[in-house]
This record gives sequence, structure tokens and C-alpha cells, in this order.
Amino acid sequence: MTNSEASPLPKRLRILEDEEIDALYARPHFTDDDRTEYFALTLREQELCFGFERVSVQLFFILQLGYFKAKQLFFRFTFHDVADDVRHILDRWFPTVGHPSLQPPTKRTILKQRHVILDHLHYRLCTAMDRQQLTLRAVQAARISSKPIYVFREVLHVLTEQRIVRPGYTVLQEEVVGKALTAEQTRLTTILQTALTPADRAALDALVAPAEGLYLLTQLKRAPKDFSLGEMRREIARGEHLLPLYHLAMRIVPQLTISNEGISYYASLVTYYSVFRLQQLAAPMIQLYLLCFAFHRYQRLNDNVLTCFIHLVNQYSEEAKAAAKDQVYAQRITRNQDMPKAGRVLQLFLTDHAPETAFATVQTTAFAILERDRLAGVADYIATEASFDETAFQWEHIDRMARRFKRHLRPLVRAVDLAALRVTAPTLAAVQVLKETFQQARSLRQIDPADLPVRCIPLRDKRYLYGRDAAGHKQFLPDRYEFLVYRLLRNGLEAGDLFCRTSVRFRSFEDDLLDDQQWQHKDALLAETGVALLRQPIREHLAELERDLEERIVAVNRRIAAGENTAFQIKRQGHRPRWTLQYPTSRESINHPLFDTLRQVPIGSLLHFVNQHCPFMACFDHVVGRYSKQAVDEQRIRACLIAWGTNMGLGRMGDISDIGFDLLSGTSENFLRLETLQAANDCVSNAIAALPLFRHYDLGGVVHSSSDGQKFETARPTFNARDSPKYFGLKKGVVAYTLVANHVPVTARIIGAHEHESHFVFDLLFNNTSDIQPTMHSTDTHGTNQVNFALLHLFGFQFAPRYQGIQDQLRTGLYGFHHPSQYGDVILKPIRKLNTELIVEEWDNLQRIFVSLARKTTTQSIIVGKLNAYARKNKTRQALWEYDNCISSRYLLEYVDSSPLRKNVQHALNRGEQYHQLHRAVSYANFGKLRFTTEDEQQIWNECSRLLTNCILYYNMTLLSRLVAHKEAVGDTAGAALIRHVSPMAWQHINFYGRYEFMTGTDLIDVDAMVAALAKQSIVSVVDEG
Repeated sequence: MTNSEASPLPKRLRILEDEEIDALYARPHFTDDDRTEYFALTLREQELCFGFERVSVQLFFILQLGYFKAKQLFFRFTFHDVADDVRHILDRWFPTVGHPSLQPPTKRTILKQRHVILDHLHYRLCTAMDRQQLTLRAVQAARISSKPIYVFREVLHVLTEQRIVRPGYTVLQEEVVGKALTAEQTRLTTILQTALTPADRAALDALVAPAEGLYLLTQLKRAPKDFSLGEMRREIARGEHLLPLYHLAMRIVPQLTISNEGISYYASLVTYYSVFRLQQLAAPMIQLYLLCFAFHRYQRLNDNVLTCFIHLVNQYSEEAKAAAKDQVYAQRITRNQDMPKAGRVLQLFLTDHAPETAFATVQTTAFAILERDRLAGVADYIATEASFDETAFQWEHIDRMARRFKRHLRPLVRAVDLAALRVTAPTLAAVQVLKETFQQARSLRQIDPADLPVRCIPLRDKRYLYGRDAAGHKQFLPDRYEFLVYRLLRNGLEAGDLFCRTSVRFRSFEDDLLDDQQWQHKDALLAETGVALLRQPIREHLAELERDLEERIVAVNRRIAAGENTAFQIKRQGHRPRWTLQYPTSRESINHPLFDTLRQVPIGSLLHFVNQHCPFMACFDHVVGRYSKQAVDEQRIRACLIAWGTNMGLGRMGDISDIGFDLLSGTSENFLRLETLQAANDCVSNAIAALPLFRHYDLGGVVHSSSDGQKFETARPTFNARDSPKYFGLKKGVVAYTLVANHVPVTARIIGAHEHESHFVFDLLFNNTSDIQPTMHSTDTHGTNQVNFALLHLFGFQFAPRYQGIQDQLRTGLYGFHHPSQYGDVILKPIRKLNTELIVEEWDNLQRIFVSLARKTTTQSIIVGKLNAYARKNKTRQALWEYDNCISSRYLLEYVDSSPLRKNVQHALNRGEQYHQLHRAVSYANFGKLRFTTEDEQQIWNECSRLLTNCILYYNMTLLSRLVAHKEAVGDTAGAALIRHVSPMAWQHINFYGRYEFMTGTDLIDVDAMVAALAKQSIVSVVDEG
């Protein structure tokens, strides 16, 4: 490493694009609906307004007040600049004045009005002391994540929470965020220069030192493709190389005091940087990245080993169960076939024989009818009431699999170090005996069975560990013992009672949380989260929940009894009333006929159009200089985005376009990373949110999002692909889990088909970095679990799932703050009283969990998954589930009582399904089967595909917004209202196919001409068709 000094951040750090800056700082441009909302005045505001003498001064006050309500900022403007707003205010508040002389107020008057507005709305200007506090908060945020946008949003959150008028963008950019990131970089560099010894530096240098064949770092970056024996042996070998580096990282990384997400982020940069690119960075930065890589990669390696172990144990267990069922079926057929012959044998005992006839003669006759073994089988079948020991058949099949499972599972068990809770200590002792035996190259048959740990063996399984030898003596079966220990280890890992501290997914739950030393600063940590409910006294909070829930129980049952809830239909069947709930229809079609008349636009031209209006291409900075704004080749970037997003691949794109594969490959490697793709998606999403039509897609007056998974088959083996016969048949696949708000896919990630979708709901919402922040969020039943209501409620979201079988959910999931007997004879009655004392008792531990989630001590989906593990029942988890019951019970009652809520939930979920159809249409190539070999490549495909859909939505929504504006300009308010109900989820007018010409010039899109063509249509008939 030749560079000895850390390269400083450039003088002007790029955080937001121009459009995003305008969205925060530009004077708002109101629609008629906006003017009605923001220029409304309360009685107190009327008093303040008319306390000024002249009409022009009063008018200016209303303008300043309305703009401040919209943006929490003050602006410079003249009456001429805001003529439409002036006209609206005059017509509304000064209808009898006529045409007043609009002289602008003096500077002193303007400042006085601003102070009046600040005092009225309880805001204050940002002082020098506030800036210092903001910088301190930014420094703290930089330790959690070094992404500038994350730090910037944390600063904005503080300003909003404390009701401080935000300083100018340049101030936040340079004096707050820029200083914080520079300070963080300096801090890390200083620690590394002090903590690393020459030997440490040499060990890190060896990773990127020239070598025959591949660099050592390149080899270590490789991940297993699947669970095959060869792939896992190579992964274990990589672990042996990483172990000394991991010990080095374990000594250094904790001194850096950065969050686990920060470690993961720095480690991910090593994945994206080639060794050559990495060598161009300053030495301290290379060392930081490599240490984090070693730390994170070794933990992920253990994740991979244990994931493979669980998968194989499950696979062998299911195979044994299937074989046992087949054997039971075959045995029953055989026994049924032998029953007539057995009947003939029994008839021998009814036949008169001479007294001197020997029994041996009768036996000979019987065995001629039915062989001895088969006759014995029939006798056992009759004696055991026609049943078979299916478990015994399973163990017999495991005996036959012994060579196979030992060859695959033993290396995995030997490769990881495990720990256990007290309850599973006997299982860990058995695992340790197995490991020691295998490390000594001994066989279990060489060990006295009395020396093997058996405390972990369930009583019901012990009898299957023994058989009979040829002489009929009882014999211990070591292969069965070994597999049973593996099965118990699998159970312990899944429950979290056995864990690996050098892992991410399988480490102890307590290791995922803030440690005791950190929690000593509880009050400061709670304040940093900005979550108001966490700072409210828990008894006061529960009292508020009790009042709300108990009032709802009474009100909802009263409306049902009075027949006011007409969707709630009660049917009397015997003594037990049964009820059904009618659901309102929610119709919003895709590929609306309105778009049929438009000429087809090539996807490449569409991307160029969107980039002209929303320069998302600027987000694709070079992998070497992430913070410097460098020129990019837009044509090549567009080609790469289409190649990845359509599932075509760079090779195929090189064949059917005027850009060769080598140029595409280099461009993709240098510019397309998750970081840049997510930034580009945020840029387009934010631009969509700024369009006039966006808020017209609100449901119930708020941004109502949904999340759902979409299955994609993988054409090539990948480590995260899993079986799902319903969707993939005999193949494997992955799930693209996406958060959709007002039609826009604002964030997404790839998960395994075996992973529970509910574990990722909070993850997507909390880590959404776009400006589109939902208020309410819906999922189907797959998105629900024991903790999501609690988590989303605490962090400011309203969880609104759609249940399959609402009757069963209310029958088993409605709780109250009183005993059920106190509710009388109502149809919706709580099943039991909530244990509020348990919540109070465990509130400190619950706060610790919530703050750990907020500070990203680990991936939120991992913590959520562990909190939902039924086998991990302790008081803290039970308290969290009880708190969740408080929130979910409120929602269940509201869901039954409110037809608009049920309609909006269905509507939000339908939009998610519509996105899936567009996503599938975009990813058309290779018959929709993913051709990527690593999880990183799948994530890049998903982000590219999401970017293409976002661009399509921006284009469609731009057309619809301009069409609405045109209708309003010509006085066709009815037509404008109809257009607002047209879904932008359409792609029949987009051409994804053919030969791509990027270098010969792009066909420009004339939006005005297209809007003019749309305006000529009969809007009423077209909308009716949709």
C-alpha cells in the first residue's frame, strides 16, 4: 500500500441532486387543492393576520404562513412571483376589496411577520448552539452509517422533532454533514495508525499483494454457489485463511466503535472494488475496508456453513419421512394382499385332523400357503391393530443414508465454534464429543456408548438408538445417535438456544443488542432515537392504550348491535351466532386503455427522457471516487441498466446493441453498485413524489404502502435459492420483496423463498431512504407475526394487514384490559385480559431492543426473526408479544368497523400486485428465469429492474399530470378528475425489444405532442373502459 495518508473528502460533498434540493428548499408551487388547504386560517390565525393594518401586508402574511406550513421555511418572493396564490387569497379572504394596491411590506414588517409565525407554530430559528448540537448528532449518525444521505436525514429528523427552521442546504452540506464525515474519517484513521502493528499491516497487505493466479482477496471474496460438497469444502478452506485475519479484526474493529451496519457497509465496498481499484485508495482506507471485510466475511462464512447444515438436516429428515411413508404404503399393500392367504392358514385350525397329526405337518402346510416371514408380518399387523411404526421406518432409511450424511455434515460441524444456553448445554456437550472424535480421526464405534452424552436425547427417541445383532443381543447404533445429535443441533440453532458468536444470523440474541456498558447511557440513547413513545412513562402510555382500546370495544359492538355496521352480517345457527364481513371492491386496472393510442417508445429513449427531467445518471459515480462528481457515459450506463434490468445480461446486450461486451462489462463494474443503484432509484422516486399527481394516489388522505414478495425461478444454482414446488416445480428460486407506495416501488431486496416475509417488513420501512415516507402499511397474512404491530407503532407507522380468515383472527387474537366476563354478551369479546404488569416489568429490556433496532446494531430482519422464534419464550419476548397484542387488538376492531379502511388495505395490496406484473414484464428475458450466480448479482438485477419500472412510472405520471393540467386550463374539471383515477401502472406503449442503438443518437420524446393526442380522446369513455 503506497498511499500513506487518508484522502480527504472533497470541499463540496454531494448529498442531494438538484431536484431533491428543490423539493426541500424551493418555494412551493400550489395546486388549487393545495391553496385551499394551506391558505386556510384558524380563528387565531385570522386574529394575527388582521392585526396588521394594510391589505397588502395581511396578504403577505397569509402567503408567508401558507408557505411555512408547507415547507417549514421562509422565502423571498414578490406578489408578481406568486400571482395565482395572490388571486386565490384575494378571492377567499378579501372578496369585497376590489383591486387593492399591492405594495410589498418593508423588510422590518416581513421579519416581524416571521417571528409571529414562528411563535404561533412553536418553531424557532437555528442558532449557533443548535448547529453545534446538529454537528454532534451528525457525528453520532456517521458512526452508525457513513452514507451521507443517512447522516443528512438524521439531521433533518432532529430539526423536525425540535421544530427548528432548517438552515440552508449548503450549511447542512458543508458545516454539518461534511464536517461530521470528515471527523469520522479522521477518527478512524487515527485509531488505525495507532492500533495496527507492522505485522498487522503486512497481513492486510498480503490480501492485495501480487500472486500467481488470483489475488488472495479475490479468492476470499468468492461465495458458495450452492450446498454441494465441493462448494462447502472450498468455503471452509476460505474460513481457514480468514481465521487469523478475523482475530486481527476482532482486536481492532471494536476500537473503531462503528455499528454493525457500518461494518457491513465498509465490507461491501471490498466486494465492489477490484483489487486494482482498491490499491488506488489511501492506505488507512484500504486497511479499514479490509478489516471490516475480514470481520464481516468470516461471520457470513459461518452463516453459510450453518445455513447449509440446517438445510441438509432438513433435507435428510424430509427424505426419511417420505421414504417411511412410501414403506408404510407398500407394507399395507403387501399385508392386504396376504390377508386372504392368512385366512386360509387360519382355516387349517378349523379343519379336522387326525389326533396323531404333528404340528410340524400343519406348519408345513401353512407355510406352503404363505411364507413364514410374510405370515409373521401379517400376525404383527393384526396384533398391532393394523398400524406400522413409521418412525422406525424413518430410522431405517437414515441407516441407509449414513455414509452420505456423514460425508456432508461432519465437515460443517467441525468448522464452527458453538455456544449454548443452559437449557441446551447437554446438546452442546454431545456436539463437542462428536467434534473431538472426528478431529482425532476416530469412529463412534470405537467409543463405549456409556461414554457418550445422552442427557440431550428425548425419551421418545432412545429406543430407536438400539437394535439387535445376529445373535439377538441389544446393540447400540452410533449412526443413529450421530444423526439425532445433528437434528437436536438444528433445532437449537433455529430456536436460538444454540448459537455461534462468530456469526451474524446465528449469534446469541443478546449479542444483537446494545451491551450493558452502552445501556448505561440509556437516557441519551433514547433521546438520539427520536422515538417519542420510548421516552413516555410506560404506565402513562398503557393508560392511553387502555382508554382507546376499551372505548373501541364498546363502540364497535354497539354499532354491530344497532345494525349500523351493515357489512357485518350475523347468521344465527343454533346457539352460536356466526358472522361474515363484506369487503368493498377496489378496482384500479393496469395497462389502462388511455395509453393505447400513444406511439411506442423504446425503453432506451424513455430512460433518456427521465434523465433529462430527473438526472438520476449523476448518481452513478465511479467506484474509485464515490464522492467526486465525474462525467459518466450515459449511453453505456443506459445499456447496462437495460441489460441487467430486463434479465438479458451484458453478453446478450453486447450482441444486439452497438456497444460491445467489453465496454459494457467495464462500465457495469465501475458504475453499477447497490449504493449507486439505490441512489438512482431514490432520485427517480423523489422526482415522482414531486409531481402534482402523486398525492392524488393517497389512500385515506395518507401515503398508504404495501409490501409483498414475488417469486423468480433461478436458472443457475445460487446459495440463497430454495425449493418452492407451488411456484418453481422441481426447480429453485428467490423472492423479490418490494415496498410499494402510491404505485412507486420505493425500496426492495432479495430474500430466500424459505424466509418469512414478515421478518422484513420493518426492515424495508425503517431503511427506506426516499422522500416517500408511508404513514400506513399493509401486507397480506404472510407479513404478520408476533411483533410487527408493536415495532411499526413505536416507530411511527400504522400497520394495517389483510387477514385471511378475519373471524378466526378475532376469535383468537382480540384482547382487552379487563377480564372477558366484564364485557357482557357482546359478539366481539376479548379472549383474555392483557398482562400489563409484565409489560411494565420488562419495559427496560424492551426499550433496549427498540433502541438496538434504531441504532442498527444488526440487520433488523435478524432481530425480528429471533423475536418471533416460538421456542425462545422468555419474559421479555412474552412482554413484547403482549404489547403487540394491545396494538393489534385496536386494529382488528377498526378493520371490522371501517369499510373505507378495508377498501384502502385492499387497494394498497392491489397496487403491489400490479407492480409485480410490471416487474415481470420488464424482466422478460430468459423466460423470466434469473441467470445470475451470486446473491450480489441478484440484488443488482432487482435494483436495475426497479429503476426501469420507476422510470416508466415517472414517464406515465408526467403524461397524466400534464394532461390533468391541460384539462384544468381549458376548464374541463370533470375530465381532470377522471384522469386522476387512471393508474400509471401501464407499459403497453413501451418497447422493450429489438436491436438497441445507443451511440447513433436517441429518439427524443415530445411529451407535449403526446399530451395533445391524449387530450383529443373522449376521456369519459376511456376511463369507463378501465
